[in-house]
Amino acid sequence: MKNALVIVTLSVMLSACAAAKPPSLAAKEDQKPSAAVSQGADKKAASDALNEQLPSVELTEDLLFKLLRAELANQRGDWQLAYITMLVTAQETRDPRLARRAAEIALNVKKTGEALSAVRLWRELAPNSDEASQFYLGLVVIGDNLAEAKPIFTERLQEVGPQARGLLILQIQRLLARTKDKGAAFKLMEELVAPYPGLVETHIALAQSSFANGDLARARAEAAKTLEIKPDLEIAALMLAQTMPNRDEALQSMAGFLKAHPKARDVRIAYAKILIDDKQYAAAQKQFAILLKEDPNDLTILYAMGILGAQMDDRAAAEKYLSAYLQVLENNPDDERDPVQALLILSQIAEDRKDFPAALKWLAQVEPGTAYLDAQIRSAQIMAATGDLNGARNLLSHLKPEGQREQIQVMVADAQLLRDATRVPEALAILSKGLERFPADTGLLYDYAMLAEKADKLDLMEAALRKIIRLAPDNQHAYNALGYSYAERNIHLQEAYTLIEKALKLTPEDPFIMDSMGWVQFRLGKLQEAEDFLRRAYALRPDVEIGVHLGEVLWVKGDKEAAQKLWRDARQKDPQNELLKSTLTRLRVPL
Repeated sequence: MKNALVIVTLSVMLSACAAAKPPSLAAKEDQKPSAAVSQGADKKAASDALNEQLPSVELTEDLLFKLLRAELANQRGDWQLAYITMLVTAQETRDPRLARRAAEIALNVKKTGEALSAVRLWRELAPNSDEASQFYLGLVVIGDNLAEAKPIFTERLQEVGPQARGLLILQIQRLLARTKDKGAAFKLMEELVAPYPGLVETHIALAQSSFANGDLARARAEAAKTLEIKPDLEIAALMLAQTMPNRDEALQSMAGFLKAHPKARDVRIAYAKILIDDKQYAAAQKQFAILLKEDPNDLTILYAMGILGAQMDDRAAAEKYLSAYLQVLENNPDDERDPVQALLILSQIAEDRKDFPAALKWLAQVEPGTAYLDAQIRSAQIMAATGDLNGARNLLSHLKPEGQREQIQVMVADAQLLRDATRVPEALAILSKGLERFPADTGLLYDYAMLAEKADKLDLMEAALRKIIRLAPDNQHAYNALGYSYAERNIHLQEAYTLIEKALKLTPEDPFIMDSMGWVQFRLGKLQEAEDFLRRAYALRPDVEIGVHLGEVLWVKGDKEAAQKLWRDARQKDPQNELLKSTLTRLRVPL
């Protein structure tokens, strides 16, 4: 423990004590008067301390021992001994700084009741301290002791100059918003601002306070009064819209305000956001376009237009605005804005149109951070897909993943590259080595099981899936995969049904698990049950393989026309689908 530092700190805390201090201690104090103030206090606290009329107290050995004991106890985690010792000593010496220290000790362990007791003493000993009053107000409000706070709020509102009174009203409202009893907070707010009905801030505060209290009608009325005083005040327009009974009325309210005040940026942004929530994308786009005309380099609007373009599948618009966003951001760096999402979207757009060099260029601009690893893996996948498998694997090998999750992510990505290149045994070997390092990782086990199935090593697949079930009994994917594997091979059908039933209970609305259940029902000869499950699955997700299964059930039931239609749809979506080709060959069905 740093005893010397504690002694220096305590000696300065008692800088106003009588001259009967040990000479060495007084010398240390004279050498570093400001260093001690910095311990647990800001400049405002220092100013308070200098302006207070501090008591003259002799620093006896007994007093020094008490203070040392309190600080050392606090370091050891015994906050109660530290707090009580400091509070009692403050009462004995009448030194407000010791009461302040007692409050700090209590606040550090979130004991607001004890902290309030110490702050009350601090205010008693330092009645002119603004900092003591601020602490006191904060604690009484948090504790819902609003009757104690009212006289102070009233006095401050009376004493403050007219120019600053509005700001103080809003500060009081924000403080009262922290109370649990919103009704009492509103009542107090109403009483405090009653003498100032002509201030805009009075009605803003009442609108916000009544909104927090759940009284939308009163909030709406106060927002309307605010607009009567200052018709172009955007915060009042936003509050008025927020208090409307429904979204349509809120939109109408904001539209009316924008018609009267077309340059109201914040209201127009909020208006556009509500339109987006309502999926009125074209209307939202028009609002953002108006804002962009006012300021073509507005980063917020450029980004919003780009994201909206992506949402509308208008790739040209998304690319145009996100590219502009990145250009403006490059010219005007802003630490508060992250370019990563824009880079990823632009990369995906380029990849979708088969412009792989452009996709790689965007991904290369993702700097180290949360998305860096994903961007590098995606770059490797694009490189492999365009024929540079060695370059892709080399990129992955030079990554430095941190922790188990990232290491497995890179390992699985490397195995996937090999699998896609039909080098399945090598891919399986990579995951096998990974399981030697991380044998209980269920995600890695699942990937290994799926790859083992691809390699036709069904014993390895089954063992891995059963291990997942042991490690994670609620893992629906393992139950489903094992059950479907049995159903597909037409073996262990009763166990397959039990496994898939378990998976379906865990996630009843999963269309792929419904597909598995439909398929095992088909294998069991229950054609109607099979059709019901498969139709539900296909309605939820018209996936090619679900459609192939449903088609086979309908074919066997004799509805060949419907089956062929499903298979034609499947072929149009994925002409090279292996399940579709094998099904048509097995059933000798020409399309």
